[in-house]
Amino acid sequence: MVGMSGGVDSSVAALLLMREGYEVVGATFKLFSDDFLPEREKSGCCSLDDVNDARFVCESLGIAHYVLNYKDLFQKKVLDYFAKAYLSGRTPNPCIACNRHIKFDAFLKKAVSMGFDYISTGHYAKITRRPESGEFELHKALHSAKDQSYVLYRQTQESLSRLLLPLGGLSKEEVRKTAEEAGLRVYKKPDSQDICFVPDGDYPGFIRRYSGLESGEGNFLDAGGKIIGRHKGYYKYTVGQRRGLGMGFGERFYVLKVLPESNAVVLGRESELYTREVYISGVNIISGRDIQEAFECGVKTRYSQTEQRATAAPAGEKRLKIVFEKSQKAAASGQSAVLYSGEIVLGGGEIE
Repeated sequence: MVGMSGGVDSSVAALLLMREGYEVVGATFKLFSDDFLPEREKSGCCSLDDVNDARFVCESLGIAHYVLNYKDLFQKKVLDYFAKAYLSGRTPNPCIACNRHIKFDAFLKKAVSMGFDYISTGHYAKITRRPESGEFELHKALHSAKDQSYVLYRQTQESLSRLLLPLGGLSKEEVRKTAEEAGLRVYKKPDSQDICFVPDGDYPGFIRRYSGLESGEGNFLDAGGKIIGRHKGYYKYTVGQRRGLGMGFGERFYVLKVLPESNAVVLGRESELYTREVYISGVNIISGRDIQEAFECGVKTRYSQTEQRATAAPAGEKRLKIVFEKSQKAAASGQSAVLYSGEIVLGGGEIE
């Protein structure tokens, strides 16, 4: 059962699996109500148009198409999480939450309950299995420009044993060419650039519509606590932000901290954004083994970041302390730190 978003990647995943001899069906998720979208974005990602695109692709491939309703679960595990994180001054990654709770938990369980051996998605990453131990490993995609292993670090041995990722060795150009040659109408469909439920990129607007919160103006503070200006509501700002502060300060200032309890935002110079240490909690190690001692690894604290050399050490239950060789900029609480050993994804956790 292939999770099909109506885009070219998942469509080609289904096509390639059929060519490999698998019996394939497609499944599209209904995740949220259009009530949360601004009027101009009613046809954005995960819309009725996307469901129809997925259905037409399945028809052209001659396979069955299901629509699975995960609206309640998505609201609880993704929308509520996203809004609460922003309102608590953190910077969440809802795609990781969706992968964790929807695609590789609820969807996987549903597929297994229906008698399917595997699920598949259009993610760019690879799965291998060690012949001597039988242990599954998650690897980066062959082409780094499309690698999506960062958002898959919550995988487990169980989920990897049931997951097929046929696009891990392909470039985006090869995927589009495959779709075009197969006559799939989505071959030129543009990639989604934003969070599916915030297609216009207006996170504060979504928070306002979703939570009903109308936070008033508050103070901009410097690192010493001195008032240096006024802002339009703390939840409109994230750590590392420079543009869109709403006023000039005569020099470049960045958001250092967001303080919901006092509706304040702390600003400072770029040099004040750097740190060598972060703690991560809710750690998932894909191998399933407990971390008993410190080890060296590569770490990404943002999806688009190049891995940075670091040492990870146990710091409590499902918790690690990460010490970087070089100071890192804007490691924001709520984002994920993902650990690598070469091409292998070791796991990761949420930055405290």
